[in-house]
Amino acid sequence: MEKVTAVDTGNLPSLSAVLGVFDENLTLIARELGLMTHVEGTVIKLEGEAADIGAEVIKSLLATVEAGGNIDKSSLLYCISLAQEGHASDILGVMQGVVAVSAKGKPVKCKTVGQKEYVEAIKKNTITFGVGPAGTGKTYLAVCLAVSAYKGKQVEKIILTRPAVEAGEKLGFLPGDLQTKVDPYLRPLYDALQEMFGLETYQKLMEKGAIEVAPLAYMRGRTLSNAFVILDEAQNATREQMKMFLTRLGDGSKMVVTGDLTQTDLPDGKTSGLKQAVTILKRVEDIAVCRLTEKDVVRHPLVAKIVRAYEATETKRKKEERK
Repeated sequence: MEKVTAVDTGNLPSLSAVLGVFDENLTLIARELGLMTHVEGTVIKLEGEAADIGAEVIKSLLATVEAGGNIDKSSLLYCISLAQEGHASDILGVMQGVVAVSAKGKPVKCKTVGQKEYVEAIKKNTITFGVGPAGTGKTYLAVCLAVSAYKGKQVEKIILTRPAVEAGEKLGFLPGDLQTKVDPYLRPLYDALQEMFGLETYQKLMEKGAIEVAPLAYMRGRTLSNAFVILDEAQNATREQMKMFLTRLGDGSKMVVTGDLTQTDLPDGKTSGLKQAVTILKRVEDIAVCRLTEKDVVRHPLVAKIVRAYEATETKRKKEERK
């Protein structure tokens, strides 16, 4: 006999939010878990082998709605996967708790367990490495925390940097001033900052030097004190550049280093400084290494499938090379 489980949502507004537009949330849960579902009043009834798992997901969605949270397709799919793995209790911890608030008042929240662990690591440690595929929120969450630290007067400055590999870090041949030269490399960082501060405040902070965005080569010879420093796309930093960057750390500063080791653009024969750093520094006190995976991808659900496909191909290639 199939299991039957019921969840009472308590009232019609909560029921409507949990069900989604045209019951799309409930339809997705039923499809992913192989359940039969129907609604009686404010009660959602689930029938099937995974009825208990479905009930856990709905209870988590209900708690999220009651806490003022939103439910989107990618978040719901992640909730379902957590519940299937027996980690339903982690869902609420992930979906509640605000990392920062954007200039328009929109709360920024972690969407996966990996993201939550990454954010907590940044808060607890002086240097944090965030390693993982595209779409896991490595850079965006780091920028949000940098803005939060600046607004809370924990730091006096935000410094964002990237290796400009395509130009060999020699940007002199490009037209315009430094800002114009590095714009193509640093645009994603500008976008995140403008979202968090608002365009007008962002521009004022840039003018007075409270926000600095520059290629990695311009960090040489400096001591970065009382600053929140983010090195993005760090897989494209050489070993020498990575050592140079990490040793710029000054009093009162925090560093976050992000990158995807599967997307290195360094010339053949050059070892990624990020790859070396996470290996030799992983046991050093006050340094954290967080590894995000395709499960932490929070862009379109198809992105996670693309990441898995590429990883499978890379694994197969390495096996063939070893033969």
